[in-house]
Amino acid sequence: MSKDSEVEMKDVELNELDQEKQPMTGEAAAENGDTISPTGTEKNGIVKVKIPEDEESKFTGLTKEELLQVAGTPGWVRTRWALLVLFWLGWLGMLAGAVAIIVQAPRCKPLPETNWWNLGPLYQVGDVAAFSENLGGLRAKLESLNQLKVKGLIVGPIHDAKADDPTSLDFVKIKAAAGTMEDFTNLIQTAHKNNIKVVLDLTPNYDGRQPWFANTSITDVAEKLKPALVFWDSKGVDGVLLSGIDRVVKGIPSQWGDIKTIAQNDTEGKRRALFGVTGETSVIDVSKLLNSSGVDLLLSGTLRAQKTGTDRAQVLQHLYSSHSQLALSWNLGDRSQGHLASVLGSEHLRMNQMLLFTLPGTPVFNYGDEIGLEDQENKFPKMVWDSPTAEETNSSAKADKDQREENRQFFKTLSDLRVKERSLLYGDFQLLHNSTDSLAYLRYWDQSPRFLAAFNWGADSVNLNLTHPLLPSSAKVKVSTDPNMKADSEVKLTELNLGSSQAVLLEFPYVA
Repeated sequence: MSKDSEVEMKDVELNELDQEKQPMTGEAAAENGDTISPTGTEKNGIVKVKIPEDEESKFTGLTKEELLQVAGTPGWVRTRWALLVLFWLGWLGMLAGAVAIIVQAPRCKPLPETNWWNLGPLYQVGDVAAFSENLGGLRAKLESLNQLKVKGLIVGPIHDAKADDPTSLDFVKIKAAAGTMEDFTNLIQTAHKNNIKVVLDLTPNYDGRQPWFANTSITDVAEKLKPALVFWDSKGVDGVLLSGIDRVVKGIPSQWGDIKTIAQNDTEGKRRALFGVTGETSVIDVSKLLNSSGVDLLLSGTLRAQKTGTDRAQVLQHLYSSHSQLALSWNLGDRSQGHLASVLGSEHLRMNQMLLFTLPGTPVFNYGDEIGLEDQENKFPKMVWDSPTAEETNSSAKADKDQREENRQFFKTLSDLRVKERSLLYGDFQLLHNSTDSLAYLRYWDQSPRFLAAFNWGADSVNLNLTHPLLPSSAKVKVSTDPNMKADSEVKLTELNLGSSQAVLLEFPYVA
């Protein structure tokens, strides 16, 4: 076939295809049986095809009667019983496993019954004017004390009493320099909101030579004190502190019995505290007075009076073995002796902070001990409050400020540990080492982490070889004053080296 013929054939095929794509006219549609739309436009026809369902492939499920017939067959009955037995066997097995775990697990030691003064440090503000000008200023500083985890605030004395003049004694009148009764009640309310208890120092002759006056009958002073205790209880105080109780306990025991009963009165389910202060430093005398007085805590100078690690170890061991640690309290400075940094030296400040926080009993601090405040012309130096936004123009002043903040942060770290760690809160005490210049002991409670405290008061470094059945081979540094011991580093207890005037608190886990 010629090429011309092939071209003609293609043209014919394309024309035929084009005609098929053209819409039908009315006449063509009529011939093909298609309909025409009412608008006159043409529309191709639509063919609908109904496909019959395949009835054999359709699943309708079993009827109720059929299910009952199948369920009653022996095979299904055995299967159901087997599944039921397996379910209960599995459940009983899990129950038995849980009981076995509970029985075999070591039992937790019950916590001792504690009072609020056992749960954190006490903070003594002996001169409100020196600390914060007045009671209103003291109230404004409660948030700062709350940050230090202070549980009890010992205020005053603030009552009106001229030195060595018993006729001026008025237990229920606040001296003008301290503030008003409204200031005091506001202080208590705010303190309670901050979970801080308030203890009022009611020492009669607090500015005089003898706490209970040297030239008058103690009975007369005691009689004045009794109604005052009831009065201050009505104002919401959580306890009272009395200095020089030796003279009253030994001199007029019947009067002391009445004072103790009133002071510790339990009203509305609230236990009032009675704290005592003694000038005795002999551990034997302090122990006897703690028994005979019945006070909740007794502050003394017995720990301060000991100059060596061996002497301190003997005091600690005697008091711990003779009394419940919940009745023990420890202080190194106080209202009459002065501040910690002045009494024992600023170079030993952090060591002694650690000592008080880690001993078994309640630590008691004088205001400013957290920053290293030192006595000046008297025992009541003005408290230093550093503004975080203040710009220091003097390099020496800035260095002093930084040092105060570092001391405060160190204090806060120890206080946080003392409050949250059970071994430090009410754990057992085990003496590990003592010598002239050094001391080490262990605090542990049940399955809680253990803490080992070591101190070196000497002028030279010391190597401690600590071994005991309760000790592991090494422990982790928790807090340290020694720059050579970084936090979280591991140290071998048989090769523990402490620099001069340094202390460290180590931690290690309980192992069953």
